[in-house]
Amino acid sequence: MSSRTGWSVAALLPLAFLGLFFAWPVLAILSLGLREGGVLTALFDGETWELVGFTLGQAAASTVVAVLAGLPVAFVLARCRLRGLGVVRAAVMVPFVLPTVVVGLAFRTFWPDGGVLSIVLANAFFNVAVVARTVGGLWAHTDRRAEDAARALGASRPRAFLSVVLPALAPAIGSAAAVVFLFCATSFGVVLVLGGSRYRTLETEIYLRTVELFDLSGAAALSLLQFAAVLAVLVLGALARRRRETALSLRGREELARRPSGGEWYVVFAALAVVVALLTPVVGLITRSLSTRDGWSFAGYAALATRGDRGTLAVTGFDAALNSVRTAFDATLVALVVGVFSAVVLVGLRRSGGRIAEVLDTALMLPLGVSAVTVGFGYLVTMDALPGDFRTSPLLVPLAQALVVTPLIVRMVLPVLRAVDERLRQAAATLGASPLRVWREVDLPLVGRSLAAAAGFGYVVALGEFGATSFLARPDAPTLPVVIARLMSRPGELNSQMAYASCALLMVVTVGCVLLIERLRVPSSGEF
Repeated sequence: MSSRTGWSVAALLPLAFLGLFFAWPVLAILSLGLREGGVLTALFDGETWELVGFTLGQAAASTVVAVLAGLPVAFVLARCRLRGLGVVRAAVMVPFVLPTVVVGLAFRTFWPDGGVLSIVLANAFFNVAVVARTVGGLWAHTDRRAEDAARALGASRPRAFLSVVLPALAPAIGSAAAVVFLFCATSFGVVLVLGGSRYRTLETEIYLRTVELFDLSGAAALSLLQFAAVLAVLVLGALARRRRETALSLRGREELARRPSGGEWYVVFAALAVVVALLTPVVGLITRSLSTRDGWSFAGYAALATRGDRGTLAVTGFDAALNSVRTAFDATLVALVVGVFSAVVLVGLRRSGGRIAEVLDTALMLPLGVSAVTVGFGYLVTMDALPGDFRTSPLLVPLAQALVVTPLIVRMVLPVLRAVDERLRQAAATLGASPLRVWREVDLPLVGRSLAAAAGFGYVVALGEFGATSFLARPDAPTLPVVIARLMSRPGELNSQMAYASCALLMVVTVGCVLLIERLRVPSSGEF
């Protein structure tokens, strides 16, 4: 069996996982909607296209804000030698891994009535890290000499940036913008909290029609539109990512960081302003969790040992927190196995020239762009066909969360695996090492830190996952984000205080994980 054939066969395993736990449930829901009829009616309904317009419009606006805010941070991380850059990296990363419900509530402390502006800023708040990390990764490899030459020939600093630096960064900016647009277009928790019934996107409308109206044909029509948009963005993102990887392969790592000088300090100050802006909602949320009508109080934290005002919850807040920890651990374990195996297969396929690599890479990213509600409802429709009626399995929620985490782990681990010198593998194989031993003795020691960082990153993302979990979690086994949403939907000051206290607990765990990730990550640890 040739190397290409072997890797192609190996690629069938992650594709089978995606087929069973992603494609089958989604297609089942779409087929239900199509059989009921009314899809064409929904597609030609003016309200549908208003939803499409608002979804794409707020995603585009959020992407622009995230790119503009992320570029100064990317410059500081890539080109500046300053004290405290580790703190800046962590501060930028924290918003990206915060649960969407937490971010929604954080922005509600400043915009109690929500609105379009709060939605755009909240989505941008999430994604500044994507721009800073992706663009900064390429910026750190670009040669300063071309920019210095342009300056020596009389070009102003802005003109040198626009004519020399910006074209070199275009692949990374395009790749980051595609990912940010995808995340913003499929945002669920933020729009649900800040938009309410006034502002709805395709994602929240799918939830409304599926759960509350049981309008499967309308939900299927919206899912088809969302899937088409996501597929287009993924194709554009893949092209941009390929250009970015080509650019990186043509440049060696240089010691380009230096102390800022002249006008560069304005960029540094702009980056610090972005960091302060990112931390403001976090500080506001913690402050809100401690404030009551009677002044400062820990009543919300103490109430986590109860079931809320008048038995709002079926379990206590601490029970929900423990359930979140267990569920996130299971999801991370599944995502690590599938994600690392997929990354290894992708490296093998691309080195052997297999065309299936692009298919697998795109397929792995699809769960990020398809409605989590569609996936969750699809589980309830299809999983009874598996042995033992899988709908009642405690693994149902972890599997749904693993679908979201797996693409992120692939994006973190894949660049590191590609950076491993193939000659080391060949030398080990020549000395008689089996493929498994080559992986254990060569790859694992080199990528171990990135694997640990990916595990921590995946864990905090799973811990805060809300979309599919809100649909699948049983009332007697909710996760903390589901409990937060439930508390905010009920009246009573105690319920509100418990919700904000729960958000604060999630933030503490998130910050701790991010600090650990920053200690473990290596410079080539992918896009995130």
